[in-house]
Amino acid sequence: MAATEAMRADFYERVERRINWLTPGAGLLAALIVWRAASWRAGAGVAVGALLIWVHYYWLRRATHSIVRGAAQPDSAPKTDSAKIIVFLFASYALIVIGAYVTVIYFHLPVLSVLGGLLALGAAAMAGSVYSVIFENE
Repeated sequence: MAATEAMRADFYERVERRINWLTPGAGLLAALIVWRAASWRAGAGVAVGALLIWVHYYWLRRATHSIVRGAAQPDSAPKTDSAKIIVFLFASYALIVIGAYVTVIYFHLPVLSVLGGLLALGAAAMAGSVYSVIFENE
């Protein structure tokens, strides 16, 4: 049973790492396509959106790992500070909103391209998961 759980944890860890590098890759590819099809401003907006969501994913992953580590500790060990983690998560969402706002208002990039760049995480999650299920599922 423990070996199965370890294999499952390793499987999910590989998926997480794959999503971590596929997100900027998908964002860059989408930015290049949009740049060629529409304009450099639209491509830059997609790139900025992908960068914002990649930073958010990184922080979300760190917070999730902190919560899991804290839950796995015995009762006598100090727990992680959940209020700090929640503030950290809300700060990552605030970063997305502020970054998108500044990008659209100050740099005059199209709002739809920035929002489209935020979808890079979903594309990376789908691609990474499908790859793992097809090629790594044992």
